[in-house]
Amino acid sequence: MPKQTFFNLPEAKRHTLMRAAEEEFSRAPLYEASIANIVKTAGIPRGSFYQYFADKEDAFFYLLDHLSHNRKTIFIELLKQHNGDLIEAVKGFFQLVITEDDNPDFVRNALLNMTYQIEDVIARIFCDQTNQEEFREISSLVDKTKLNIGDEKDIFHIIQILASVLVRNLVDTFARNLSYQTATDHLTVEMNLLKSGVYR
Repeated sequence: MPKQTFFNLPEAKRHTLMRAAEEEFSRAPLYEASIANIVKTAGIPRGSFYQYFADKEDAFFYLLDHLSHNRKTIFIELLKQHNGDLIEAVKGFFQLVITEDDNPDFVRNALLNMTYQIEDVIARIFCDQTNQEEFREISSLVDKTKLNIGDEKDIFHIIQILASVLVRNLVDTFARNLSYQTATDHLTVEMNLLKSGVYR
């Protein structure tokens, strides 16, 4: 999390710094990214960076959290559009991510250099059990008549399973440079297997 001095900056300066960080994390994965490049692009002294962030990981996860928050809003909208159908919402989300032109290199680098911490931030897009209010919001939108569930806890686990399949397919798409059609076909097969069940 950025230090308070970052939040005290004028909005334009915060935006310039975060664009510079996003540019660097789009160019290289976190472990290869350079603070020197970030400060050069932002036009600030290196010492100033440390007034705002503890290290490059701090800046990276702030960016990823911001992206995840925006994606959560999109996922909620997709759930509404698909009348609470979780699988259709996940498929729509997948298609959006693989076709987006907003910051595909940042997303690609994050997914292809996944750590538990990165995976955790991404998983919170779909269901953050530690935030009961957000969980209730998402749960309230889900069409439970389509699900084989016993109680509310089952919804959390179903969403976790779907999110895992989604993330694995995103990684596969970026790692193998799959076409849109091939990528969506793969995800659709797996989602249909989950929908119908894998046991006879």
